[in-house]
Amino acid sequence: MNWKTIKYNRYLYPALYILIIVLFIAIPYITAPYTIILLSSIFMYISLTLSWTLFSGPTGYTSLATAAFFGLGLYMAGILGDSVPLIVAVICGGLISFILAFIIGAITLRLRGIYFTIFTFGLVELIKHLMLWWEINIVGVRGRFVPRADNATVFYILLAILAALLLTTYFLKSSRYGMALSSIGSNEEAAIHIGINVVNLKIITFASSAFFIGLTGTIMATRWSYIDPYIAFDPFYSFLPPLMAIFGGLGNLFGPLLGAAVFSYLQETLITRFPYSYMLIFGLIMVITILYLPNGLIGLYQTIRQRFIGGKHADTSS
Repeated sequence: MNWKTIKYNRYLYPALYILIIVLFIAIPYITAPYTIILLSSIFMYISLTLSWTLFSGPTGYTSLATAAFFGLGLYMAGILGDSVPLIVAVICGGLISFILAFIIGAITLRLRGIYFTIFTFGLVELIKHLMLWWEINIVGVRGRFVPRADNATVFYILLAILAALLLTTYFLKSSRYGMALSSIGSNEEAAIHIGINVVNLKIITFASSAFFIGLTGTIMATRWSYIDPYIAFDPFYSFLPPLMAIFGGLGNLFGPLLGAAVFSYLQETLITRFPYSYMLIFGLIMVITILYLPNGLIGLYQTIRQRFIGGKHADTSS
């Protein structure tokens, strides 16, 4: 592969992403309302999964704080929804999540391994109970109503968030910062010794991932009529992104995207058809994936492709 091929591939994938996004723009004009709602849910889970992968994928730090930043975004929609334009509320949801993640990252990203994971999960519970105390004792009510937005508006804003996230993830992985993040995941001590400012890089990336999670939470709140701390800070939103990323495969950008798309569609289908047993089916799928598909759907595709090509070459040579 020469430098021209490398340069061609570097710009081919962003061009394909832009083309796909342009095609998605036409969807609200040619499909039924249910399809728009379904795609919005899929976009939400893809954004949460890619945001989680943006930090946890290359560094190897398993964060379970997604529900904390998602919940903050939901609450920003409830607090600001009647007083500012929707797009301003969405940006504020992203910024408040970024600021909190920056502060938390500066305090905790010196922790490693299971200690960091436990702390991030504890952060979700801490913010949930602080918000509950604040609402009951200061505001005097538990929960609040959220101004609704029409389905097309939610769809387009989610599409814009997803497009920005895809481009950010792609160019980060292709840059020297992405290489530095990967070196942290491979051997953090070695990364420190070669001069990488490991702590600052982790903090900025962690906060950037939280920014996109907050954006997603704020716009998704407009699809719900009511939120409270138990709805907003549901640990379900902390565990699903890593599971979706594992389901798709963590080896490249397309794996988590595919895993989130398939898994979220599967969730919607199972909830509709098997409302009382879909969590059991979910659990079985994840157990099978971890046991027999450790590299996810992408790994399965690569294995089948290698065997097919290898068998074909073997037949030709004989």
